[in-house]
Amino acid sequence: MQPTNIADPAYFHKVVDCQWACPAHTPVPEYIRLIAAGRYADAYMVNWVSNVFPGILGRTCDRPCEPACRRSRVEEGGGPDDGPPRVGSAPAGGQGEALGGKGLPEPVAICRLKRVAADHKGDVVARMPAVSSRKGKRVACIGAGPASLAVARDLAPLGYAVTVFDAEAKAGGFMRSQIPRFRLPESVIDEETGYILDMGVEFRGGERIDSMKAFLADGKWDAVFVGCGAPRGRDLPLPGREEAGANIHIGIDWLASVSFGHIEAIGARVIVLGGGNTAMDCCRSARRLGARDVKVIVRSGFDEMKASPWEKEDAQHEGIPIINFHVPKAFVHEGGRLVGMSFEIVQARYDDAGRRSLVPTGEPDAFFECDDVLVAVGQENAFPWIERDSGIDFDRHGLPVLDPATLQSTRPDVFFGGDAAFGPKNIITAVAHGHEAAVSIDRFLHGEDVRTRPAPHVNLMSQKMGIHEWSYDNAISNDLRFKVPWAAAETALASIKIEVELGFDAATAFKEAERCLNCDVQTVFSAPACIECDACVDICPMDCITFTADGEEAELRTRLSAPALNLTQDLYVSKPVKTGRVMVKDEDVCLHCGLCAERCPTGAWDMQKFLFQSTYAGAACRDAKAASKKKAVRATA
Repeated sequence: MQPTNIADPAYFHKVVDCQWACPAHTPVPEYIRLIAAGRYADAYMVNWVSNVFPGILGRTCDRPCEPACRRSRVEEGGGPDDGPPRVGSAPAGGQGEALGGKGLPEPVAICRLKRVAADHKGDVVARMPAVSSRKGKRVACIGAGPASLAVARDLAPLGYAVTVFDAEAKAGGFMRSQIPRFRLPESVIDEETGYILDMGVEFRGGERIDSMKAFLADGKWDAVFVGCGAPRGRDLPLPGREEAGANIHIGIDWLASVSFGHIEAIGARVIVLGGGNTAMDCCRSARRLGARDVKVIVRSGFDEMKASPWEKEDAQHEGIPIINFHVPKAFVHEGGRLVGMSFEIVQARYDDAGRRSLVPTGEPDAFFECDDVLVAVGQENAFPWIERDSGIDFDRHGLPVLDPATLQSTRPDVFFGGDAAFGPKNIITAVAHGHEAAVSIDRFLHGEDVRTRPAPHVNLMSQKMGIHEWSYDNAISNDLRFKVPWAAAETALASIKIEVELGFDAATAFKEAERCLNCDVQTVFSAPACIECDACVDICPMDCITFTADGEEAELRTRLSAPALNLTQDLYVSKPVKTGRVMVKDEDVCLHCGLCAERCPTGAWDMQKFLFQSTYAGAACRDAKAASKKKAVRATA
């Protein structure tokens, strides 16, 4: 194998699995260390730069970072015959949390720690960017959801005159209308959207854009960003739908009506159709509006449901059953009044290629009584207000034709992001789109090629404070994941506005933060300094370091101290040492504990913090800065 090029920004970025998995590339270990140090405001601002809404996302994020967390990989199994050895067992006082009901060790509670930074930060208004003027070119953002607000946050401090339009009176988009208050208090939305609007962004609430052609013909805007979300919920045109329509509700529309106070009650018996996060919000909201019998009924299996594992667990914790492998057949009504639903019972079968099909079991159809049905079987984009002769092309699925990297449409001055771009995703993906679109808009309005995406700024900094002392805490915590306390059930279910999760207190946040393995502090190896004493091999608790003859990767992986079976993680391969062998480290299970560097008598190993900073709109993203930007990509090894 060729020696690993650790100067390549992607190499160590990929090793920081949580940051790599985050669409906005939030520097997770960096802000977790700040939380452990009690520097909550600093941790909040580190988050704010990349994910824009730490308080909101700390409660609602889909957490793509957590499945990627190395902590669950190095703990899983529990013995030498069942995967890699565990870091340790839970102490007697620990509160192990097993998401998904698997009983397995869990990743660091990254999302909940993000909330800790938001809850404990204090006043950060003075740390927000100052905006001197709004005399620059004019940018319109249609929709006031997370994508548009991220665009506004990035462009307003640069002097652009940004105006955000939304049909609703307050900013936030689906964060405000679709997420129930028991998960996300309105005060948090007001605070974090307020930081952006207070930068001089003009918000024009209650203004629905009905015609893109007329909007563009106005000639006021140098660039337009469309971040209007995926506002249409899918319906189920089954027998009885029209006759019983008064008690059949589209999930996202119903949630919005609840959020804005238009609906305050629901029938005693409720069926929720669908297996996504919207369905989980619907069923839990129905419980709080007085329904005593709420069921979620899904056509797929439990593990195939699109809802996040913790969302399903939260619903079940509140006594809501999830009934799987039931395909809706009809809305049953008597005299125009809904009385129940009938379902065909199916089972999953898989062909040789692993494709699933649902086939009837032959059992009699199931019937469930109900007073109301909430249909949460998916969302789709709806652009009736964008005329098809406006210069913006759409594909056969009704989605805009976009450059996936720049988010530019077929009309050069119009950009899309969030759910409006590629269909329904989540808040953090919308934020990532906002950052990328802001870079594109900034370059576009400076007459530069939007397809040129400057490299991120990366750095490697030694953490040495002495010969074998580090500026970070490298001791490995043996705690299992700590549970977040909930409000008492009788209190939480009594009102739809009472927040269920109470968040970590400072002491528990510290203990949870200590579970982080500091994956951004990298083991950096210098072959010329190595004397091949094998001290690092002997002390490594995960057997992930091997000195061996070089070879092709597939073959080399099989003859390491512990075979490197996870092909999605690279091998760290050094230049030849004095005997001609190479050092090979399996990045997959490395604990970043620094024992190799502490044990090395020659300093061939060092612990160096990898700092990855995405490129944002501004001077650094433009061609005039390209040369200096390349110089910023450096490594000290």
